Amino acid sequence: MGRGKIVIRRIDNSTSRQVTFSKRRKGLIKKAKELAILCDAEVGLVIFSSTGKLYEFSNTRYLTIYSPLHCSPQFWQREAAILRQQLHNLHENHRQLMGEQLYGLGVKDLQKLENQLEMSLKGIRMKKEQILTDEIRELREKGALIHQENLELYKKVNFLWQENMGLYKLYTRDADAANANCVNSHGFNTGENSHISIHLQLSQPEQENHEAIPKTSK
Repeated sequence: MGRGKIVIRRIDNSTSRQVTFSKRRKGLIKKAKELAILCDAEVGLVIFSSTGKLYEFSNTRYLTIYSPLHCSPQFWQREAAILRQQLHNLHENHRQLMGEQLYGLGVKDLQKLENQLEMSLKGIRMKKEQILTDEIRELREKGALIHQENLELYKKVNFLWQENMGLYKLYTRDADAANANCVNSHGFNTGENSHISIHLQLSQPEQENHEAIPKTSK
């Protein structure tokens, strides 16, 4: 029968907590050793108990600074002195790269510095050319895309123009037909002899013949 699932929370009982810490600490260190051996990995393990006691495991010398020997004030003073010297060297190297404080340098040192600057300048130029090339390619792609969009718009405009011309012709033909029907309805000849001029003449009203009417006697 398997063990039940343990709830991960702080153990209230101090005795049980200490026993659990001791067992799990040993198991964790054992797993770290196995991992380092089986996988050829650099493993560093640091454990502090609730009372501040240190337990550690490391299979590489770069991870042993947490040992009690390296926690002394003298160790950290040496580490601080080393870091200050490294920072000073970096500042001095930077000033020399900027062409400052070149006194005390020999021909070999100056030649080395010059080669370093040339290599740096070469890398900067290569990076700049790469950026410019990428920007040019991007602009060409955008130009080709805009050109394609212009062609599509031109096709649409041409299609709309042809469609409008067709509608205009249809409207003109219908208007001519309507005018012809209007003329025919009023009795005008619009056939082959429509070019013959039509003469209209108004008849004169007849004058009253007063003489023909006999006079009545009074």
